[in-house]
Amino acid sequence: MSGKEQQQQKGAANTGAAKTAITPTREENYAEWYQQVVRSADLAENSPVRGCMVIKPWGYAMWENVQRVLDGMFKATGHKNAYFPLFIPLSFLEKEAAHVDGFAKECAVVTHHRLKAGPNGKLIPDGELDEPLIVRPTSETIIGATFAKWVQSYRDLPLLINQWANVVRWEMRTRLFLRTTEFLWQEGHTAHATETEAVDETMQMLRVYADFAENWMAMPVIQGRKTESERFPGAVETYCIEAMMQDRKALQAGTSHFLGQNFAKASEIQFLDADGQQKFAWTTSWGVSTRLIGALIMTHSDDDGLMVPPRLAPTHIVILPVLHKPESAPQVLEYCKALAAELRTQQFAGRGIEVEIDARDLRGGDKMWQWVKKGVPVRIEVGPRDIEQGAVFMARRDRSAKDKASMPRDEFVRGASALLQEIQDGMLARAMAFRAEHTRRIDTREEFEAFFTPKRAGDDNTPSEIHGGFALAHFCGDAAVETDVKGRLGVTVRCIPLDMANEPGTCVITGRPSAGRVVWGKSY
Repeated sequence: MSGKEQQQQKGAANTGAAKTAITPTREENYAEWYQQVVRSADLAENSPVRGCMVIKPWGYAMWENVQRVLDGMFKATGHKNAYFPLFIPLSFLEKEAAHVDGFAKECAVVTHHRLKAGPNGKLIPDGELDEPLIVRPTSETIIGATFAKWVQSYRDLPLLINQWANVVRWEMRTRLFLRTTEFLWQEGHTAHATETEAVDETMQMLRVYADFAENWMAMPVIQGRKTESERFPGAVETYCIEAMMQDRKALQAGTSHFLGQNFAKASEIQFLDADGQQKFAWTTSWGVSTRLIGALIMTHSDDDGLMVPPRLAPTHIVILPVLHKPESAPQVLEYCKALAAELRTQQFAGRGIEVEIDARDLRGGDKMWQWVKKGVPVRIEVGPRDIEQGAVFMARRDRSAKDKASMPRDEFVRGASALLQEIQDGMLARAMAFRAEHTRRIDTREEFEAFFTPKRAGDDNTPSEIHGGFALAHFCGDAAVETDVKGRLGVTVRCIPLDMANEPGTCVITGRPSAGRVVWGKSY
């Protein structure tokens, strides 16, 4: 019996615990719970290509909503969309030494341009390229080459560009949405006349990401600066938003990089300033990816499946007609259609309320649990008795699946938008409370190491218990110390918080002077 099967059997045999739709539970095996939530919500599946995923309609609809909102936020700050090639000449990557060093082990390389018939009827590569092409792991170098053509004068600046694309990075260990060989993302790239303008752009986009995370994903984040060892290859500074998942690990949900003039010099992005002087531009880049879907899952979902914040839900309300008797079915369906049409006239978060009627020929309980596991915010059941009473039977995904109540139809319609916002606000409040509960100020090495060491080590089949969280502790800034802590405890400096008060102290690891506290944590 496999370790996974043992865990599932253990969960099923645990008669003292409440029955859940997802096994194992979060406490029993968080990693496997995550995979089961993705599967039961019908979000994605592994593809025939190792390390890649097929994003299914429900999962892709969530990504489309992420795209729609962020795209509007980018355009509101003056950015325009463009598209750049998937393939990057090797020589472009080699122009920026730190960049190529940072991505060298992750690059997929194209060396031939055709196939031919080989021995035993097999196809083999033929026609070796004069120069290998890199399948983009990120686009700073190819976009930099384009910017060098587009920018000639200070009048051409600022240049504010975003692209929605896919990227490829070879990964040893993959997990759907969180870390895959190919993933979807957006990458912003900008060029500016001055350092100040570029820094302002970097920070503005960090704030955009934080706004989206908290107000749309209902996911609280810490805005901060990365240490030198965690910095984007070739960047002067990297800023990030860090969120706490329910296993108390950190997830880097977005990054914004101040690139200085490093990439401008490598790509020769130059302009004539107002005084006729030739100068190098100052550039930035910033991005988020389908990793946000994984973050959403792990921030909010429970042991019954996915829970989607209403502002990003593909469907806000699902209506489940009760069709036990053929003679009443037409009346019930007409009632449901009229209810759906009226709900769709209501506005929520800048779009009409999305309603789906599930009239499939399935047992009512089966349909209900499918929608619970898909995380739809509100479920409505309508049968002949509800029609007689002018009522609906309503359940909220943020409450127990058994928590249902009858309410007048018209009252429900009038209050639908407010109800969805109430669920959204409640999810954010719950996530903030969870983070606060598992964030600790730590001042001694002993407490630090105990905080990040599980009491039960676990083995191949039994994971360690959930432990740790965010430690706010002093750090001397020595990269060697950070490497040592990562090797021993699997803990890194997640960020140097931007809003942390100036508080000189003593490094919790070395006892050396520290300029301030940082956020330590285990991470994805």
